[in-house]
Amino acid sequence: MGRSFANLHIKSKNLEKTVEALRELSEAHGNVLGKPNNEAQEIKDVMYVSKSNENWISVLHDYFVWGTVKEIGKTLSRLIEEPVMTAAYMNEEIFELSFFENGDIGAERIFCEQWTRDEYEQLKEERLNDDYLRKALDIRNEDFDGFISITSPAQAVDKLSELVRMSLWSNSEWIPHEETLRERFEKYEF
Repeated sequence: MGRSFANLHIKSKNLEKTVEALRELSEAHGNVLGKPNNEAQEIKDVMYVSKSNENWISVLHDYFVWGTVKEIGKTLSRLIEEPVMTAAYMNEEIFELSFFENGDIGAERIFCEQWTRDEYEQLKEERLNDDYLRKALDIRNEDFDGFISITSPAQAVDKLSELVRMSLWSNSEWIPHEETLRERFEKYEF
């Protein structure tokens, strides 16, 4: 088993609006964060939020893993009315990148080797839409073509981090162990 992470990013300049949407997500949609409906108000959600750069706000939470973060991103995109990008990296075998707007998937790309696609029979993009992806990421055509041709998940994470000027290598479980993450992310309780 290799390294894994999942996080989400909101394409927004408005940190206050993002924090309010995260509060609403926690209070009104706690089930997507793994809370039983009857406990939604009793358990505090801890989220880590960072204004990663002038275009993106990053969010970490303990329940973000490959398999859950997409539903959370989809729900959050309905609340915030801004594009939401989810990133999930599993065991150094898969890097899944998904975009949501107003509760709908706009584009998705899975970076992995062919043997991984063969092994995980259900592994396929929900919606391939490279034009949307390039526009949402605001990447030049020549850089984008090189990026989407990558099959190594780690290389895809590194290249995307470089292109959008923020590190995607982050997970809430790493915060106690990595000073750079502690400095970058602020803790919020909802």
